[in-house]
Amino acid sequence: MCRSIKTLFNFDPPASDDEVTAASLQFVRKLSGFTKPSKANEEAFNRAVEEVAAAARKLMDSLVTNAEPRNRETEIERARARSAKRFGTGES
Repeated sequence: MCRSIKTLFNFDPPASDDEVTAASLQFVRKLSGFTKPSKANEEAFNRAVEEVAAAARKLMDSLVTNAEPRNRETEIERARARSAKRFGTGES
């Protein structure tokens, strides 16, 4: 799966429409193999992004959890720590 697609469910504040659209765009790019579609495929590509975004929003709106909402800043720090451990910090 695309590493640039991030988990969007159970955050406070909830994921914005821009975040859902960005994740949908990455998903459609991965499926299609296009970073930017040709003019001939642009309409289908954009329609797919809109449909995936609508499905993603519908999914997130219907999910339930008893877990506390996650904090975006905490999750970013955890991701940085995992990255530093995996790839090294670049410091000697």
